Amino acid sequence: MTDTVSTPARRNAIFSVIAMALLMMSIDSTIVATALHAIQQGLDTSINLAGWTITAYSFGFVLMLPISGKLAERYGRRRIFIISSVAFTLASFGCGMADNIYVLIVLRALQAAGGAGFTPTATGIIVDHFGPTRDRYVSLFGSIFPVGAMIGPVFGGYFVTYASWRYVFFVNVPIGLAIFLLAWHFIPHDHPSSDAPVKKMDTKGIALLGSALLAGMLAATVLGEQGLGSKLLLFVALFLLAIVCLVLFFRHIRHSDAPFIHPRFIYGPDFGVVNLVNMIFSGFSIGAMALVPLYAINRYDISAVGSGTLLTAQGAAAMICSLTAVMLLRRTGYRLPLYVGSVVTIVGLILLAMPPMAGTSPYAWLAFAAFLVGAGNGTINPSMRNAGLQLAPESSSMLAALRTLSLQIGAIATISIVAAILAHQSNMGEILAWVYGILAAIRVVGLLLVKYVPEQRGAW
Repeated sequence: MTDTVSTPARRNAIFSVIAMALLMMSIDSTIVATALHAIQQGLDTSINLAGWTITAYSFGFVLMLPISGKLAERYGRRRIFIISSVAFTLASFGCGMADNIYVLIVLRALQAAGGAGFTPTATGIIVDHFGPTRDRYVSLFGSIFPVGAMIGPVFGGYFVTYASWRYVFFVNVPIGLAIFLLAWHFIPHDHPSSDAPVKKMDTKGIALLGSALLAGMLAATVLGEQGLGSKLLLFVALFLLAIVCLVLFFRHIRHSDAPFIHPRFIYGPDFGVVNLVNMIFSGFSIGAMALVPLYAINRYDISAVGSGTLLTAQGAAAMICSLTAVMLLRRTGYRLPLYVGSVVTIVGLILLAMPPMAGTSPYAWLAFAAFLVGAGNGTINPSMRNAGLQLAPESSSMLAALRTLSLQIGAIATISIVAAILAHQSNMGEILAWVYGILAAIRVVGLLLVKYVPEQRGAW
């Protein structure tokens, strides 16, 4: 049984704290990319090592997502949320003070480990304490992340131009301190879930899953590098290691009395299709849109600044449509927004693949196509955030972590495979056009999965 926050003012205060944390994490995921060149010069290192500040963040984030979900269910959402805010803030301060690229890379991984705890714990706090309004507040997460994705590069460019790359990290310190103090005051304590003795953490399961994810991401990194032929053996070894660890992980959780992640949450009835839809519908789209600036530069010779602003149209559309879908979700159910959003996304991907028509400028054409993809993603987000949670609210933190993990896997796989193809091609623009066409076709086939997504109308 859970304690419910009854007053709207109390709920809004708690959600504001959660929104600050999610926004800070979202900004950080994009702001560092604008400072790579400055970091390279400031620390007198290579661009490859500077790029590892982003790679290390991705590693730490993906590895810690399921772990933070499990920790939240074991030790309480409030406690892990506060610990995450402290870890993220301290690591951010350390990143800003770093005078060595290797120290910075390690601290970025630690920073990501803290950031990975926000979404699972925030979801759990809302599910536990917001009563019949929890579906709407959870759905609002989808309108927060696009805001961070839009303003992160703007802040990063400002800091690099007028101050120092170190402020890209220092900016998190006062925000993180405010989140810590407000969370300590406003977020309610967790209600004990049961009087049963606490079982030991499944360290073997954590180690196997962590090894599988780490090996898989390293393999994806090698796949995306130029000169794959000389590193083919390394890629095969890492890929096989990931497969072996993953097989051992699934075998372990099927036979364990207290598995790290219950098998049904991964591939069980209803849960399996939710994870697959999250990866194909949202994860692939995230990866595809990350490649839009590269596509604009190589196919249409749009400037670096102009190509970057194309993603603003996507973020604005995602935010607007997500808010609209939240208001309509209890009447539409989950499947109708998935159909509508998918059709809009498919049209956007097709337009990205096609050349401009009717005298439209390339920039306006791409901006409109990106807007449609963002609108489609925003429309489906509230449905997919709630589709799994309604089935097992008591495991909301783990389910939120698995959703984010599915998105990350889809995005990383898309970018790595495309990067490996582009490394051996000179006509990048034409290849990327085909990529968007293929992704549109995959999304059309993916519509067959929608009828298997668990349906719900009204509050849950």
